[in-house]
Amino acid sequence: MDTDSANAATTRRADYRYGLGLTAALLLSAGAASAQTVPDLPGDAATWSSGGVQLAQLDRDERTPRRPRPAPRQEPERESWSFAFDNDALVPTGRDQDYTYGLSFSYTGRDARDAWYSMNPLLTGLDRLFGVDGRAPENIDGHSIEFGLFGFTPEAKEVAEPLYNDRPYASLIYLSQSRTQIDRQNNVAWYSSLTVGALGLAIVGNGQNAVHKVIGSERAEGWDHQVSDGGEPTARYTVARQKFFDVGDNLEVKSTLQASAGYITEARWSLSFRGGRLADPWWRFNPELTSYGDGAARDNGGAAPTESYLWGGAAVVARGYNAFLQGQFRDSEVTYDSDELNHMILEAWLGYTHAFDNGWRVSYVLRGHTSEVREGTADRNVLWGGLILAKTF
Repeated sequence: MDTDSANAATTRRADYRYGLGLTAALLLSAGAASAQTVPDLPGDAATWSSGGVQLAQLDRDERTPRRPRPAPRQEPERESWSFAFDNDALVPTGRDQDYTYGLSFSYTGRDARDAWYSMNPLLTGLDRLFGVDGRAPENIDGHSIEFGLFGFTPEAKEVAEPLYNDRPYASLIYLSQSRTQIDRQNNVAWYSSLTVGALGLAIVGNGQNAVHKVIGSERAEGWDHQVSDGGEPTARYTVARQKFFDVGDNLEVKSTLQASAGYITEARWSLSFRGGRLADPWWRFNPELTSYGDGAARDNGGAAPTESYLWGGAAVVARGYNAFLQGQFRDSEVTYDSDELNHMILEAWLGYTHAFDNGWRVSYVLRGHTSEVREGTADRNVLWGGLILAKTF
């Protein structure tokens, strides 16, 4: 572990700028791809859920329905909300370390675009800058806003002193704005998000210890040594291109190429699936875009008849910078240098969702990734579980 704060800060700034430049190049390259123009669709489809193939009504609960093909032309004012809870205790082995917990709430619809606190104008400006805006010839957009927080802890939480041989305490409180553009003719969706927040605030650690006190668990004593302790602003811009493969009525497969710059700077490619009783459009369900707590409550499906399906995927991640391990511009007591980290990571997830015909849906997911630290106590794979409750209108 490098104890020279000035050199470490310089290294982190260099990693941060390199990641921004690399991601900008990737996005500009993606923006050069041409988009085909399609003719207007016939008929009047006023909402996202109108049009498409009709499901059998009399026996839809006894048979697996064919997927409807909606022809959306206008985003509803109010579409859905969802709440997500992540915790490393929600795994069969029971853990309390690394990515330890996260809470998030999101809602979708035109309200998410037009709210006074919406960052959609800024996000749209970034999309135009990087050639992402206007990728959907049918001009079909979806918008969402998410509020959340999450935290990381080392293994020995009972120790109050800095633990230089384990991962640092770290936390983020954030607001995230996202936007989706759908090209139905080519089965492609363009996704972008802008997340702003603060590292190092005490509320995340205080919340963890308050819950631990109620349930009788040990107190995490080292939050005073977290990354950017006392608070530091941060941000992240993400762009993803998703390609949908229509392999069957009850199975969908997506390939996603994604890049981001900010508190996590990386490029990734993932292959994901969803199989079972499916009804809502493929672009409405995007667990492959989740990054720790950010995105966990977002895009968890739309209004549709009763659904139940298994879903999962895997990703290859080239991560250039991670503020939760390396710190940011402010000095932190415990951080890792770039050469102490693994920059190629494998990530995987597996989940199950059941949606009811009254608009409620519940999901459970198990997520994990390979070790990001090369050696020492922190050299371990990361695993956590998540519960998601959503309501569509």
